Amino acid sequence: MLAKRIIPCLDIRDGQTVKGVNFVNIINVGDPVELGKLYAEQGADELVFLDITATHEGRKTFVELVKRIARNLDIPFTVGGGISEIRDAEALLAAGADKISINSSAVRNPQLIDDLARNFGSQFVVVAIDAREVHDYWTVTVNGGRIPTDKELFSWAKEAESRGAGEILFTSMNHDGTKNGFANNELAKLSDNLTIPLIASGGAGSMEHFADVFTLGKADAGLAASIFHFHEIAIPDLKHYLRGRGICVR
Repeated sequence: MLAKRIIPCLDIRDGQTVKGVNFVNIINVGDPVELGKLYAEQGADELVFLDITATHEGRKTFVELVKRIARNLDIPFTVGGGISEIRDAEALLAAGADKISINSSAVRNPQLIDDLARNFGSQFVVVAIDAREVHDYWTVTVNGGRIPTDKELFSWAKEAESRGAGEILFTSMNHDGTKNGFANNELAKLSDNLTIPLIASGGAGSMEHFADVFTLGKADAGLAASIFHFHEIAIPDLKHYLRGRGICVR
């Protein structure tokens, strides 16, 4: 069995790490480079850095910040936000990113997934999906969850895979920041429908939630922010707990 991954997520706005609840009520929580170094030292398997307002504000992800991150990290990291064309990805790869994450731009131009996979390989391409459930229907949203689209979660994830995505990062907006647990039913359904790795995001509040997302939710990786940023759970303690539950972690 492949080891399950623990992935802290750092949402970036104006060069600082921030966190909100249900995508609103945003507060600053620290310098992304320093936080990234701390998580790497604690045993994080990967990191995700997302420029959460780049698409909404119509600008590109900060390449200089990615260079700083790359100089200070020795674990893989993914960068997302404002990536809408090949040269955006080229710049981030050159700056030191291991993978890029596309979300709104992929929804608006699905061909971008094909183009990135063809140019860089599927392993470089993470398609992030922010979706909200209303009356048992999961609507895909864009612009940091601000705008609903006509796409549905499960069909869009399958299309992204067929176009060359190497991983799917699914965030349940209903669960985001609530610390009440992940969307395990939906994650399990996604996992059954996909052959590529699935990263779960939205709702982590306890060590048990991670155990559940790897067993009930069948996720390959668990991503969280608040519990790590606010020192509610330490990564070494989490991995020790998961091993005790018989879950393979690095």
